Amino acid sequence: MMRKLLLLAVLAVTASGAFAANPACEAKAAEKKLAGAAKSSFVKKCEADMKAATPATPATPATPASCEAKAAEKKLAGAAKNSFVQKCQKEMKAPAPGAQGVCENKAAEKKLAGAAKKSFVQKCVKDGGN
Repeated sequence: MMRKLLLLAVLAVTASGAFAANPACEAKAAEKKLAGAAKSSFVKKCEADMKAATPATPATPATPASCEAKAAEKKLAGAAKNSFVQKCQKEMKAPAPGAQGVCENKAAEKKLAGAAKKSFVQKCVKDGGN
């Protein structure tokens, strides 16, 4: 009985490692001659780094559908979803004309909000948008 459990445990660990691992990361681990926990840790970190290095989807103008899709990705519902969609659409609107628009865009790049954004935009407009 004990042998069967041990055999099943070994097979489960071997099978899960073989299917979940990225071949490129596995090759790098083999190249470094890693085994056991060190190999598992290396492969896990390698896969995370590869996911982070994958380019994000290109920025597209917000449409009600794209903001709705982003809300769905975040699994938002109800008031939280409505608030998120409204904010998303507001942030993606075309910039206002002149120095005001330039300053609004700079504030958005800096991810300013509330009083900080208002103060920044006022000072920026006063300085001529520079």
